[in-house]
Amino acid sequence: MTIKDPLSAEVVALLGRITTSYIGEYETAAARQGLTPQQAKALLALDEALPMRRVAERVGAEPSNMTGIVDRLQARGLVERRADPDDRRVKLIAATDAGKSVAAELRGDLRFASDPLVALTEPQRRTLRDLLQLMTESL
Repeated sequence: MTIKDPLSAEVVALLGRITTSYIGEYETAAARQGLTPQQAKALLALDEALPMRRVAERVGAEPSNMTGIVDRLQARGLVERRADPDDRRVKLIAATDAGKSVAAELRGDLRFASDPLVALTEPQRRTLRDLLQLMTESL
């Protein structure tokens, strides 16, 4: 795809630089914890106990792939499977105390996602958020 508008081309290039930096930092932070990026994403998605399908949605993974990811996290004692009190057929995935600790360390290591935002005022961050929401809604 060729972008003819120079301003749009510049925005796309900047988004590319941001994405590359974020992915690199994310992979490094996950590796420090002995996790794959997908395992780290799954662990960070568990701010509450969720059905496997919902975890898959949050991390952008196929539900069929989540079983292996969750199995490996469970083997390390970072998550546990629980029966859903509202529907015993559904298994919820929940972070253990150890998993919550690792998730907190991951969040602390992901400075790229927050540090550049410090340069923006709160109204600028709101505007950026709103613009990014508009962009993602059009996908």
